[in-house]
Amino acid sequence: MTKPLIYSSDFETALDLGRPPNIKKLFPNSKALIVSGKYIDRAMLLKKNCMTIAANGRNAFVIRGALAAAQRANAAIIIEIARSEGGTAAYCAVNLWNIARQTDAFMNELGITIPVAIHADHFGIKTKEDIEPAKTQIPSLFDAGITSIAIDASHMPDAQNLLANIELYPFVPEWAGLETEVGEIKGKLGLSTAQEALFLIQGLNAHNIFPDWIALNNGTTHGIEASDTGINVELTAQIHEALSKYKISGAQHGTSGNNSERLRDIASKTRTTKANVATALQMISWGVEVNDYGNAILNNGQFIKQKKRGVSEQLWKEMQAFANANDIKGGNFKKLNLPFENKLLAQPKEIRDRMAKDVEDFVFGLLTNVFNTTDTARIVIDEILKNRSHDPGFKAEKIEQKNNWTTEKIMETASMMNTDKGPEGNFDD
Repeated sequence: MTKPLIYSSDFETALDLGRPPNIKKLFPNSKALIVSGKYIDRAMLLKKNCMTIAANGRNAFVIRGALAAAQRANAAIIIEIARSEGGTAAYCAVNLWNIARQTDAFMNELGITIPVAIHADHFGIKTKEDIEPAKTQIPSLFDAGITSIAIDASHMPDAQNLLANIELYPFVPEWAGLETEVGEIKGKLGLSTAQEALFLIQGLNAHNIFPDWIALNNGTTHGIEASDTGINVELTAQIHEALSKYKISGAQHGTSGNNSERLRDIASKTRTTKANVATALQMISWGVEVNDYGNAILNNGQFIKQKKRGVSEQLWKEMQAFANANDIKGGNFKKLNLPFENKLLAQPKEIRDRMAKDVEDFVFGLLTNVFNTTDTARIVIDEILKNRSHDPGFKAEKIEQKNNWTTEKIMETASMMNTDKGPEGNFDD
């Protein structure tokens, strides 16, 4: 018989004070320390020269593995799903409305005591018509246990991006973590500039909106094969410096495709505190061979499935056959998540365990050897005890004048900006 876990008095107090109202309502008897994304960001800033993983939980094994890795590293982390992955047109069974419940259940089952934020990533607003339904959907996410959100209107022109963020902000709880984005992720094409980043953050500041993170188009890709294309560390550092008085952190998207040294540079040389990892974790859980970049290695255009790793050989053949029949190739293998999640869960326990364990080992390596995230869990707990609240408050204060950022002036200023968004593309996650 398993002995019951013994929790420290500090943990019990943090559990009582640090969980947001929606989490307490949903999970009144839980021992999972699910917190606002604000606390995760603050811990990275306090430790300095570090960032944490935002693990895209495309399947249950990714969530389990990431949580186990964070527990080993005593690191505070973020579990997330993007709107394209888990929204109303999801291609994953894990979605924006069940990811908090799954995470809470796994944390209680596994005895996970590190702090975790649940993030709705890339809540995409691609047209003006997307804004009105978002006013209903965003509150529904927080009702379901989300504790942090990225309002991503970066597909639209700069003025419309800013105005969409302003219009939707009242639907995000003040205590929640908030991310905004300027520029789609498009490799080396259409890189973000300090001018457009300042435009977005200054305009939000004038309206008493103080995001925790900004995501930039800083040269990364969401590719499959290894490439020298990667994060432009110098550009990122320059933009973060330009934004320094607004005290906003960086959110790094598309880390798959960047080697460990480049990621160490992002953690140590920029103000980045959040690093999204998606494709790599999915592929590792399936048993696909990846390199140091976290990119799947291709052989004549085909993924290399490692024997006795990930899914069973029979199920992998079934996944490949489904992909061939539906013309699913390369990065679009992500579309296999939804039709195969239950089949993945129906495998023998030894296979399910090895899927999660491989994710755990990969994430542990990132947290301890690359991101410098070790022991940030204690920093979050200390901050909760200090603040005695689920809300650490804002990092920034109002600097800009609202009368300089009316709709008319926003449109006028944007019309004089010279920005390059790059070519059209589909870069949802």
